[in-house]
Amino acid sequence: MMRLNYSLQTLRGDIFGGIAAAVVALPIALAFGVASGLGPAAGIYGAIAAGFFAALFGGTRSLVTDPTGPMTVAIAGIVTIQSEGDPAKAFTIIILAGLIQVFLGLLRIGRFVAYTPYSVISGFMSGIGIIIILIQVLPVIGHPVASGGALNSLTALPGLISQANWHALVIAAVTLGVCVFWPKAFNKYLPYSIVAMLVGSLLGLLWLTGAPNIGQIPTALPQLQFPVFSPDLLLSSLQPALILALLGSIDTLLTALIADSHTRSQHNPNRELMAQGVGNMASGLIGGLPGAGATTGTVINIRTGGRTPVSGALHSAILLALVLGLGVYAEDIPLAVLAGILLKVGWDIIDWPFLRRSLHIERAHLLVMGITLGLTVFLDLTTAVAIGLIAAGMAGAWHLERLELDRVVSVPILDQGFLPGHDEDEDEFIARVGLVAFHGSFSVASANKMVNAIGADIREHEVVIFDFTNAAYIDESAAMVIRQMVDIAEEEDTGSIVMGLSGTVADNLNALDVLGRIPKDRFVTTLDQAKELAGQLLEG
Repeated sequence: MMRLNYSLQTLRGDIFGGIAAAVVALPIALAFGVASGLGPAAGIYGAIAAGFFAALFGGTRSLVTDPTGPMTVAIAGIVTIQSEGDPAKAFTIIILAGLIQVFLGLLRIGRFVAYTPYSVISGFMSGIGIIIILIQVLPVIGHPVASGGALNSLTALPGLISQANWHALVIAAVTLGVCVFWPKAFNKYLPYSIVAMLVGSLLGLLWLTGAPNIGQIPTALPQLQFPVFSPDLLLSSLQPALILALLGSIDTLLTALIADSHTRSQHNPNRELMAQGVGNMASGLIGGLPGAGATTGTVINIRTGGRTPVSGALHSAILLALVLGLGVYAEDIPLAVLAGILLKVGWDIIDWPFLRRSLHIERAHLLVMGITLGLTVFLDLTTAVAIGLIAAGMAGAWHLERLELDRVVSVPILDQGFLPGHDEDEDEFIARVGLVAFHGSFSVASANKMVNAIGADIREHEVVIFDFTNAAYIDESAAMVIRQMVDIAEEEDTGSIVMGLSGTVADNLNALDVLGRIPKDRFVTTLDQAKELAGQLLEG
């Protein structure tokens, strides 16, 4: 529970932060609404509903929730494929995604999102940025967005260039130019997106009047969109809803980390997920896009004074007032203006710092990023995230394998003076007893190579001591490999001694009966006891 010492100065900061966040959100929400296929009003309604309820119940100070690039790209695919162009089905999926987010928060798995490898996040976000740019190619030349996503827009471009609307192209170019060249120092006072929208709109209204515009925007309170309940639809909606929920959760919690770094506070990830879920359910019920933590809006909110959830709620209230009072004036905004703004948004989403360092990044991480990016653009978001995580897991296991194998010490005990019946004329470096010591943690990453590397050593000894004194954790895969080592010792008639077995390592090995074939009298606690027992076995 966040405890706030609220004062007049805090209220002043929240008001300025809420106004700034609303000003930034207005053009981007309109643009995302158009890009999604559900219309500009859906973008505004999503920012209002998701933003208000996420702030009201959220677990992150100063977080602003709006429609975002990843969520828009995902819902655009859902509108085209899963819902077959039926908005009611799309809103049902949004509501179901919100419900899943609530359950994710109740199950307290919000903290696990932080374990997503950065190479997967980078590839995914860069892919989203590329998709946004490709989708806007046709609106830039005055044509509607092609159905079927980014690749269809790209393939349709050659046949439509000859039919380009030059008014739209000039407006888009000017809008993009304002976005790119607007001084960063002025962004604190007047964001580039607002300036670009004003300049592009005036250009389209006063001179280049032949470009297509947004069209009618509802200026009344939104109507309730009742979800469609049918077993077939709910079953087919589960996968896209899960993807929406996971994308929104990752997007939000990464933005929450950024907010923490600016405010020096700590967010509650599980509470934040539940709040985002409630917000997205509310958004779906009024015909809005799904939302997530918006990095741009959040940072601007914080920099202009927003310090509590009040700023996020005010941002939604201001947007609602703008729609009710000024919505009629937004109808004449050329679509090319929104396309120009989204080109800049897509460019900013691409992870350029990571890409610029690609020649210096380890190949395994670069490969994971490339796989995720390629699948995001050319296949679908679901497959991209799933295979990206699998590839990252395999790369991580490869690195972990080398680290874990370095923690296994397999050496002969060269000092043979402790052995009964030792022949002084015998070469003192002929080893009859081997020591296999485990240090730290061991998992599936090192399991296969461990048995190959150590199995040969076991065969060369008459007695082997398995030393678990410094072992911290052994998972089931590594445990079964240790069982194979014990089997090798038994097959080679090599005596086995277990030393220093205790704690969770003992619990895991005993649960799988890994050491069940070793007699109980061969379990010792110290090396001296192990040496004495080894001498007895060799003497016997």
